[in-house]
Amino acid sequence: MAEEEDLSEMTNDVERHLKLDPPKPSSSPPCPSHVLENVLENVLKFLTTRRDRNAVSLVSRSWHHVEAQTRFEVFIGNCYSLSPARLTRRFTRVRSLFLKGKPRFADFNLMPPDWGAQFAPWVAATARAYPWLEKVSLKRMFVSDDDLALLAVSFPGFKELVLLCCEGFGTSGVAVVANKCRQLKVLDLIESEVTDDEVDWISCFPEGETHLESLSFDCVESPINFKALEGLVVRSPCLKKLRTNRFVSLEELHTLMVRAPQLTSLGTGAFSSTHDGAQGEQEPDYASAFRACRSLVCLSGFRELTAEYLPAISPVCANLTSLNFSYANISPDVFKPIIRNCHNIRVFWALDSICDEGLQAVAETCKELRELRIFPFDPSEDSEGPVSGLGLQAISEGCKKLESILYFCQRMTNVAVTAMSENCPQLTVFRLCIMGRHRPDHVTGKPMDDGFGAIVKNCKKLTRLAVSGLLTDQAFSLIGEYGKLIRTLSVAFAGDSDMGLRYILEGCPKLEKLEIRDSPFGDVGLRSGMHRYNDMRFVWMSSCRLSRGACRDIAHTLPSVVVEAFGSDDDDDDDDEDDNADYVETLYMYRSLDGPRKDAPKFVTIL
Repeated sequence: MAEEEDLSEMTNDVERHLKLDPPKPSSSPPCPSHVLENVLENVLKFLTTRRDRNAVSLVSRSWHHVEAQTRFEVFIGNCYSLSPARLTRRFTRVRSLFLKGKPRFADFNLMPPDWGAQFAPWVAATARAYPWLEKVSLKRMFVSDDDLALLAVSFPGFKELVLLCCEGFGTSGVAVVANKCRQLKVLDLIESEVTDDEVDWISCFPEGETHLESLSFDCVESPINFKALEGLVVRSPCLKKLRTNRFVSLEELHTLMVRAPQLTSLGTGAFSSTHDGAQGEQEPDYASAFRACRSLVCLSGFRELTAEYLPAISPVCANLTSLNFSYANISPDVFKPIIRNCHNIRVFWALDSICDEGLQAVAETCKELRELRIFPFDPSEDSEGPVSGLGLQAISEGCKKLESILYFCQRMTNVAVTAMSENCPQLTVFRLCIMGRHRPDHVTGKPMDDGFGAIVKNCKKLTRLAVSGLLTDQAFSLIGEYGKLIRTLSVAFAGDSDMGLRYILEGCPKLEKLEIRDSPFGDVGLRSGMHRYNDMRFVWMSSCRLSRGACRDIAHTLPSVVVEAFGSDDDDDDDDEDDNADYVETLYMYRSLDGPRKDAPKFVTIL
């Protein structure tokens, strides 16, 4: 739901556009409602953001109806926030559906297997209601091969399928989609778990010229038929994006690049050679193949990198706007000669193996950088990571146009974080993950309160924040005081008491998603947000200090909020003498228009 101020602003804007002045006495008959609806329908075509459309739909019943009739793309941030039947009743002309399932902490193995988020009821409902559906994007959903088969046969004009962090399906399901969806333009399998059914799915694409524009299968952990892939690339003249898996060798990548010089985005696969020099065969000229791809601007992959071949990408470095080394264990000595040619990079992802030294090279070269993500090569808490506050501070001083950062490290200082806030005031996303529990400022030994406080004070556009390290309630007080635009907040191993949680819930008016793990927040803090939960998409709290009694109070007071508890000491719903003694390991609560779900497994208790 959009906030009241968003609704007011949108109402005023649209009314000004339509010149909807108060009615004046007139002898002429009133304008028919269908005429006004036609005018409004033409105006709404120019509204593209979800928030604007949500605001418009709340103006009146007629606006609600017209907005529904003109919405062709639907985004559902939680598959349990409404039923498929409600979707198809309200929106009758949907051509594109984006659906999210499990919460983000599922990526860190904090969600039990078989929790839910099934795609089956959604594909069944949309197959009946939207035979013209063209695009489906799913994130953290359970998708079966049967679901994919139903999708493939139900939508004759289907064009785009994106499965991000999904599970439950295999190569046989992908094969059906490849074979049946004759208009397919996009097939992107991204960080999903794809079972190897020993099916040659690449060969299942129809013969003849295809409509493919994007094909990504770098997460598929099984060999592919390279000859079939080569033939598919040749038959796809519109192909702009190709991301292969680690079973595609450097020699095979060379062949694909020669066949498709029009590529703008390339995932290299293994980036290691199988050439053994037998029979005097000369190794391909990889640099020439890259040089021929004059349109290449995005480069990723490098899953089994052989460092000596990396200079082959040098001819395209000057044109790159996105470079992803997040699977490549690269040393600073190998990395620096490459990055120093990448002056136009706007998005850069890498492992921390590039060290502070590598980040300093990024800062010296990449002045247009907008997004940076640094992931840990060794994610264990007790390791001494190779990046620290030195690298962060260098980035802040050299990349002042930065808007989004995700930074994993073991050592950080308030000085470095404060420098980031002062040098990069355009930040909208700041996610600092200090691995290890309650780690203080690496130099002073003090809490990280000043650093995170500076971020919320100086970065006026901040909408997403992740905090970690040794933090007191003072840090959360500052977040509540200055974080007025924050919509997503993630907290790990931080805080003193329930006051910290209270500061957040009372001080951040736009907060929609709250994720907390391993923090000392309990029932008092949870109850302090009773007035907020109806307006939030979800709250996740694991390994905190919650009781079943407090969670049940939320459920009883807020009937539109579904409260799920799992992983507690007592999974039965029998009342004990003292409900507050029932420790809840994980609480997941979310608003829903249709009440509790019907597919909850036995280990989930809906209070």
